[in-house]
Amino acid sequence: MSNKVIDNFRHSMKIPEEARWLVPGLQVKRWFALIFLGAVLMTLGVLILFDIKPVFYTMEFIRKVAMKLSTEWLAFAIVMFGAGIFFKGWQKTNLSMLDGNDNQSLLEHLYRRRKLNRGPKIVAVGGGTGLSMLLKGIKNITNNITAVVTVGDDGGSSGRLREEMGVLPPGDIRNCIAALADDEDLVTKLFQYRFKTGEGLEGHSFGNLFLTALCSITGDMVRAVKESSNVLSIRGRVLPSTLDDMKLVAEMQDGRIIHGESNIPEAHGKIKRLFTDPGHCRALADVISAIRDAELIILGPGSLFTSVIPNLLIEEISHEIARSNAKKIYVCNIMTQPGETDGFSAADHVNALMKHAGSRKIIDTVLVNDFMPSNLAKKYELSGSYPVKLDYENLKKLGVKVFSRKLIEDNKDGFVRHSSNRVARAIYYWFRKEIKNDKSLFRTQDKHTEKQSCKV
Repeated sequence: MSNKVIDNFRHSMKIPEEARWLVPGLQVKRWFALIFLGAVLMTLGVLILFDIKPVFYTMEFIRKVAMKLSTEWLAFAIVMFGAGIFFKGWQKTNLSMLDGNDNQSLLEHLYRRRKLNRGPKIVAVGGGTGLSMLLKGIKNITNNITAVVTVGDDGGSSGRLREEMGVLPPGDIRNCIAALADDEDLVTKLFQYRFKTGEGLEGHSFGNLFLTALCSITGDMVRAVKESSNVLSIRGRVLPSTLDDMKLVAEMQDGRIIHGESNIPEAHGKIKRLFTDPGHCRALADVISAIRDAELIILGPGSLFTSVIPNLLIEEISHEIARSNAKKIYVCNIMTQPGETDGFSAADHVNALMKHAGSRKIIDTVLVNDFMPSNLAKKYELSGSYPVKLDYENLKKLGVKVFSRKLIEDNKDGFVRHSSNRVARAIYYWFRKEIKNDKSLFRTQDKHTEKQSCKV
């Protein structure tokens, strides 16, 4: 498996496969010990009931054997015999529980669940491929993930299903479910499979049809997502930001009004402001609860105006993020997006988020990429996409800190793509550092308070 936690676990354990069940933290040894003790006591009770005198005969046997063998050899024989039975029992228990499959998967599952269940409570807000990329890395840090997904998509397969079936657009939700699934490769291939032929099927992805069918069976998209998440054993949960039929509308600098998410980038103009139709969409209650419980809130990466900002246009969501005591970080895009963020700097991205959320308190720090390939692919310049400029002074004026790391995948062709593992590691490092700084600050404040009390 690609899970970093499990890789570390494997490499750190240089002991036989069966003996790995003894590693601390799995919390299974105690229950097997109880099973073993219970079986011994039940057997002993039955023997006593039938007057077989198990204790007497056992002690008599041991006495006779001990008189003929040396103590060292007797002890060695008993230890080896017991060890053989012990490890054989573990092996058979493994195979029985897995119905004949590789016992390593159960061991890894238990280890991962115990470790990742204690991870921080994270809320990731966004949509598109940016959010699914982030989730692939974050799921290796914690199981306590809530992905809040925009529902403004009206293009492609999602748009057709939204128009014809009256469901929330399932595309971004599908991507997030696939990203959080345990068997990521298989599920991704299945969910992302797109029909190339077939009347009515052509252009649709299997995942979109799957979610739409579940929505019809269960009655709403939230329950459909929950049931599909249970079937696919995803880590964390995926929630639509609203159940309202939200459509995106952009007012351009030249006065044009563009309706529909898919039409906004095609308008090829500068966006003055973004709003929704209807004007006041209601946030999902579970989303608000997740934000209130969060220890870390992540915005982005992804299309600024069509993936990240739409979630903040829901007033309850932006309000709860602003008043939350969680650590808040925005993962800035690496390249500008033609038709949306032409000429935008990092500060322009942050300013747009704050402006549409109506608060500067939605971001503490902006995470930026500090490495670009020397052979940047020509296709970016040809399409009008350029590296996002990092303007420290303007970011400082907005009241946000800057945290920079190499966030892109290594490749020889000069393509710029976020590395899910690098982004997740950078965020987690920043989060732990911030928590540590807070604790140091609290200790300093406590000492200062004690000194003032002593003076008084």
